[in-house]
Amino acid sequence: MSGLPAPRRTVLKGVALAGAAGLGLAACSTDSKLGHAQTPTPTAPVDLGAAADVPVGGAKLYREQRLVVSCPAQGEYKAFSAQCTHAGCLLEKLEGTVGDCPCHGSRFDVTTGKAIQGPATEPLPEVPVRAEGGKLVAGPDA
Repeated sequence: MSGLPAPRRTVLKGVALAGAAGLGLAACSTDSKLGHAQTPTPTAPVDLGAAADVPVGGAKLYREQRLVVSCPAQGEYKAFSAQCTHAGCLLEKLEGTVGDCPCHGSRFDVTTGKAIQGPATEPLPEVPVRAEGGKLVAGPDA
């Protein structure tokens, strides 16, 4: 290095990159309301509402409950944690039956839980789910 101060442009680029990195960290923060959870699956039964809200052949993301539920056939349901197995971020949206993680681009088949695009390699944890009186209940004893 020459001992001369860095050009202003170089310094500003570094500041911008550091700020952007901080934003990425905040998006995956353990302090965020819907970010990481110590336990990615429910520890008690969770009422998800009407079973009819999950279309046959499709899926529904329940962000507040950190779950994703698919319906492969009428009256048949499968549930998985909606917390990415790579860094713990919450899936942001579904494209058909594919769940997208906003933090690092992992994608999951929400009918099987399988990671279909990395960096995640582990599947989403399966969660017991049942239809009861037209409503879905997920978690232990479901």
